Amino acid sequence: MSAMTANISTEEFDLLRKYIEEHCGISLGDEKAYLIETRLMKLMVENGCEDFSQFYQLVKNNPRTDLRDKIIDAMTTNETLWFRDTHPFTILREKLLPELGTAVRQGKLPKVRIWSAASSTGQEPYSIAMTVLEYCRLTPGIRPEQFEIIGTDISPSALFIANAGRYDQIAMKRGMSEEIRNRYFQQSGPVCTLNDDVKKMVSFKRFNLQNSPSALGRFNIIFLRYVAIYFSEDLKRKIFYNLARALHPQGHLFVGAVESLRGFSEEFDIQSHGGGSYYKCRL
Repeated sequence: MSAMTANISTEEFDLLRKYIEEHCGISLGDEKAYLIETRLMKLMVENGCEDFSQFYQLVKNNPRTDLRDKIIDAMTTNETLWFRDTHPFTILREKLLPELGTAVRQGKLPKVRIWSAASSTGQEPYSIAMTVLEYCRLTPGIRPEQFEIIGTDISPSALFIANAGRYDQIAMKRGMSEEIRNRYFQQSGPVCTLNDDVKKMVSFKRFNLQNSPSALGRFNIIFLRYVAIYFSEDLKRKIFYNLARALHPQGHLFVGAVESLRGFSEEFDIQSHGGGSYYKCRL
């Protein structure tokens, strides 16, 4: 293949970015042509296409979900780490779990449900699970089975890794303390495997945030962190509208440290605790 056929044209970029936004919500600005070119070139070659026009026609006319899944995998950013930003987990441990745990002990709440809505390779929901386990370990009358944690993502390969609960040394160095690692992981050579008491707390499902989450049920806490920044403004409004209705009354939402709901939803009030912020649903 010559270098010219590998370069993506403006027309090809427009066609493929519309396809990507339709299927996984990611909105690519005009300056992001290089992302499609670099991330999809291997798939283009593997499928025998000589340029991105042929590849688009193949993708558009081929009902193969495995090819669509590979495109989604290539275009989604699975950047994640353990206990990311610290503050959400401090708020969870010091503020929200004690409040919800009291409601459970008093019989006002049957179970605490938490949704990690862009769970990637599992570090976020497993960090939530370990925070819950630490809370239960130190709080009489509260048991791990009184909590349900669901992790969802659009990427099949990310969910495969999350379900396995096995991480290499590079992943383990990103936000994981030695104390927590020793308590909740078993090391076998270069790989660390999560203990079953953590794994069984989290169930993973494939879910596209463009869709209604009503089938997932309602939650007390939702984490949607560092993913809405990739979406169009209209899709952000739709997602936060859906999340407000997926929360129980007065439920809580965490977004990324650099993200804000301002201009996208009026159904949440910002809260603060310990130097960090989160949102409380008005509904």
